[in-house]
Amino acid sequence: MTNYIKSLFISVFPVLCLFILINEILFIVSNPLPLGNYGRLLSASVVVVFFAGLFLKPVPRTQRNLNVHSVLIATGFLLSIAGDILGGNYLVKEILFSFLLITGWILYIKWFSVFKNRDKANIIPGRLLPEFQLEDINKVTITTSAFKGKSAIYLFYRGNWCPLCMAQIKEVSEQYKELEKREAQVILISPQPHKFTRSLAKKHAVNFHFMVDTENKAAKQLGISSKNGIPAGFQALGYNSDTVMPTVIITDKNGKIIFADLTDNYRVRPEPATFLKILDDAQ
Repeated sequence: MTNYIKSLFISVFPVLCLFILINEILFIVSNPLPLGNYGRLLSASVVVVFFAGLFLKPVPRTQRNLNVHSVLIATGFLLSIAGDILGGNYLVKEILFSFLLITGWILYIKWFSVFKNRDKANIIPGRLLPEFQLEDINKVTITTSAFKGKSAIYLFYRGNWCPLCMAQIKEVSEQYKELEKREAQVILISPQPHKFTRSLAKKHAVNFHFMVDTENKAAKQLGISSKNGIPAGFQALGYNSDTVMPTVIITDKNGKIIFADLTDNYRVRPEPATFLKILDDAQ
């Protein structure tokens, strides 16, 4: 139920901020003096620019609390409240907008972005990675035992719809020569439909394994599935409602787990340099 509410939140909140932004711009054009409206304009602008930026110029990770954004939004909130009081503007709609902006941002940082109490029982460094099945882009079933014999990086990502996932995969792809030097296999895994994974494989012409976790079976087995984890409405694009929590597992040539990153925040992910160091230390 929580994930379903989150999926609605992340679809509604950015759109609401865009609506408030447009509303404040139109109001300021006709009434350029009220300070409170400039405060709401600042807060709404920061939120809209942040989310738009994730898609226009994706990044693989962000600060956990997005400090600069948070300070600007808080400043906008204080300006809006102070401006409304000084200007005698007690319109319920405007006051509500101010609180929706600051409350929505706090929820995004402290609630939506966070994965609490992740199940780590099946992903423990020092133990063998449980065997599971995947499908390649041609729907051929492959068991993870096929990847034994060389070190392997299993990167579970939410889908092509996730800008941070796409930026992370791009970042790892740019290190493919260093990974090849270490004879490391990279297995990219998502529960998304095969057509999206084929598109991703075509986009990144690197010697990686682009795999599909049909019906999220492997993610469920490992305890990293995310029911109703995609933003509401993305199903119309052909994605499944269920997805996976971003996870990275590195195994040695025998399939033993030597590193696991089960991030507790979808915006906080390890850098490729970490993968290279783990591989070097294991040699």
